[in-house]
Amino acid sequence: MTNHWIDIKNSDCILIMGSNAAENHPISFKYVTEAMEKGATLINVDPRFTRTSSKADIYASLRSGSDIAFLGGMIKYILDNKRYSEEYVALYTNAPFIVGKKYGFKNGLFSGYEKMPEGPSLGKYDKSQWAFDMDKNGVPKMDRKLKHKRSVFQLLKKHYSRYDFKTVSMITGTPEADLKRIYDTYSATGERGKAGTIMYAMGWTQHTTGTQNIRTMAIIQLLLGNMGMAGGGVNALRGESNVQGSTDHCLLWHIWPGYLKTARASNTSLAAYNEKWTPVSKDPLSANWWQNYPKYSVSMLKSFFGEKANAANEFGYQWLPKVDDGAVYSWFDIFDAMYKEKMKGFFAWGMNPACSGANAGKNRTAMGKLDWMVNVNLFDNETGSFWKGPGMNPASIKTEVFMLPACVSVEKEGSITNSGRWMQWRYQGPKPLGNSRPDGDIILALGEKIKELYRDGGVFHEPIVNLKWDYETGGAYDPHKVAKEINGYFVKDVTIKGKNFKKGTLVPSFAFLQADGSTSSGNWLYCNSYTEKGNMAARRGQKDAVNNIGLYPEFAWCWPVNRRIIYNRASVDAKGVPWDRKDWVVYFKGEEKDGKYVSRKWLGDVPDGGWYPLQNPDGSWRDDAKHPFIMRKHGHAQIFGPGRADGPFPEHYEPLECPVEKNYLNPQMVNPTAAVYSSDADAHATCDPRFPYVGTTYRVSEHWQTGLMTRTQSWLMEMQPQVFVEMSEELARLKGIQNGERVNVSSARGQLECSAIVTKRFKPFKMGDLVVHQVGIPWHYGWRWPSTGKEESANLLTPAAGDPNTRIPETKAFMVNVTKL
Repeated sequence: MTNHWIDIKNSDCILIMGSNAAENHPISFKYVTEAMEKGATLINVDPRFTRTSSKADIYASLRSGSDIAFLGGMIKYILDNKRYSEEYVALYTNAPFIVGKKYGFKNGLFSGYEKMPEGPSLGKYDKSQWAFDMDKNGVPKMDRKLKHKRSVFQLLKKHYSRYDFKTVSMITGTPEADLKRIYDTYSATGERGKAGTIMYAMGWTQHTTGTQNIRTMAIIQLLLGNMGMAGGGVNALRGESNVQGSTDHCLLWHIWPGYLKTARASNTSLAAYNEKWTPVSKDPLSANWWQNYPKYSVSMLKSFFGEKANAANEFGYQWLPKVDDGAVYSWFDIFDAMYKEKMKGFFAWGMNPACSGANAGKNRTAMGKLDWMVNVNLFDNETGSFWKGPGMNPASIKTEVFMLPACVSVEKEGSITNSGRWMQWRYQGPKPLGNSRPDGDIILALGEKIKELYRDGGVFHEPIVNLKWDYETGGAYDPHKVAKEINGYFVKDVTIKGKNFKKGTLVPSFAFLQADGSTSSGNWLYCNSYTEKGNMAARRGQKDAVNNIGLYPEFAWCWPVNRRIIYNRASVDAKGVPWDRKDWVVYFKGEEKDGKYVSRKWLGDVPDGGWYPLQNPDGSWRDDAKHPFIMRKHGHAQIFGPGRADGPFPEHYEPLECPVEKNYLNPQMVNPTAAVYSSDADAHATCDPRFPYVGTTYRVSEHWQTGLMTRTQSWLMEMQPQVFVEMSEELARLKGIQNGERVNVSSARGQLECSAIVTKRFKPFKMGDLVVHQVGIPWHYGWRWPSTGKEESANLLTPAAGDPNTRIPETKAFMVNVTKL
């Protein structure tokens, strides 16, 4: 989230799309309700009429997989009706930047496309063809009046000129009147003094165009001037309490802690690694905060290897693994390699891939081809017992499975970082039951045993024996030691910025991290979270900030440096005066003399950089200011995104499986860079009469994830005892299905038996002369519970196909059939 949960109450208009927040994130909805009580409008767009829809002022349905068409139509509406915040767009975004002559878009493809001879990626782009024109100083050429024909602004208008009401309605199945009402209502937040926010979840991300779904809405928020504002931003709702924290600390294969890049094989030295990933800007007004990259990478290495890391051995850089250039090591690729017998062992830690992974049948078969697997979880599950599940022959499976019982979250101490980037400390409640242990204890014990085995040598033993591993107190894992290590220490006496720091003291913030090995930090983003002042995450102060908008700066801690709304300097104009005087985030209050600012002082939230505003009160430009989007190389927010794998502008492509024979916006049917796997277990079908209906997956309140913690509870099973398929009354009549009957749902990959729920919540989509039906299935079930073994996972149906930027699966739009049993 760019903002945070409490800040939703400050919004004038809330668009919930790709999420059923009222049911799946009910605590978040408290702040939606608070905003509505103050006069805010709630818009909900969803294929199904949900509990969120029932609370909305405006509801519209759309076919799963058509979000970019819907939002692209909004972009066109904003531009055509001049609803955009012109001053904000011209000053703070890259809309004025001039794009080079090599850039183009034709027949659904951007310039520089190359089709791949073999997968899983269908193709790739030469992104150098999307570069900006540079002036003689190496700064992007700009036209702040937004008139140049190759300016980002004019290219944006041209790109979305095709997204008219009729075409968008044809693709989405949303009536034109609903489109116009929503576009008109939401775009009104572009007025000065108003702000709109978006809340989204897996309904946006789990598509082959998932990243671009979110990019499209980010473009809308930038056009309307809603980024950095109270009640604005782009806000993701997570299905786990610590998804944000786990991502921050490198849960994903392509990043290290703090979103540092995983080293590639071509990064042959630490110097080469830092040079490759440290951006360089020639614009003196660009903060280009990532120029500090070497400080963060070296401090991380010092945290990993302690005294063993020094300048002579590149601070241990060569001890870290490097991934092959061009190779991908995502969830999909791991299970594809496992299926092809290219892996020997697998740790399934706190997960249930036999039910949670797309194309779950392939995952189960893949696990049967391992030598060993370790299942770390609270209880046995479909993954730990995959070998005796439906369709499995235990006698033919060689995989040796080990179970390590972990304890539940309330039985251990540590931190979580919620979606709003708030790090909160939680203390241990009851002691772990039986032989179960906290994850930290299990990891610590494993690490100690591995270090012991390597103590006398072994292949490439240096990373293991040199790893700093002193995180226990009294023989048990100590989360406070880890939290301090993540924050970081001064590892020698130093003087920085005129201040003296002693060896062994905690670093006060990432502004003090150094690239010479004098500081450590396990994650630079979290430097400031546990300082000599104490555990910042454990604070519970009830006092709000001076602007009284719900920041509560002394409650918990928020990265970065306790900043509650990121890019908040975009919430003020060039002179430092808030666009919204009522719900202002930051306000420049420096002293003024003869029309010029002569001292620096910001009020409100921790400013996104404490520099002077771009202009003085008399309108003269300052040369000691910085552009507000400090994490971007050029200091401007990216309406044109040349770093994305599938294009600098989002474009509508159909899902891998869809009910139409053509893409109504361009000749390119599917995202041309999508990840599509091709093993014999990866079948897919488009416009196939065997699978005529759109399928999607979703959650219910009564169950949690794959149901490991909820399907064993009798009272919850009484409330939601069976996997079901929800369908419209019209489809039920067409198929002769009665409410409550058992039916079979099938796709090109698998099938499952479930109960039919006939409801008004789904309606057929009218796409021109075509009528399209959609059904929905919750994904919480699996054969272990209930004991009948018949309530199986919806992911037996979903395809292993994914977004080219993230490899997230397309489980929200696929084709199925429904038949009576």
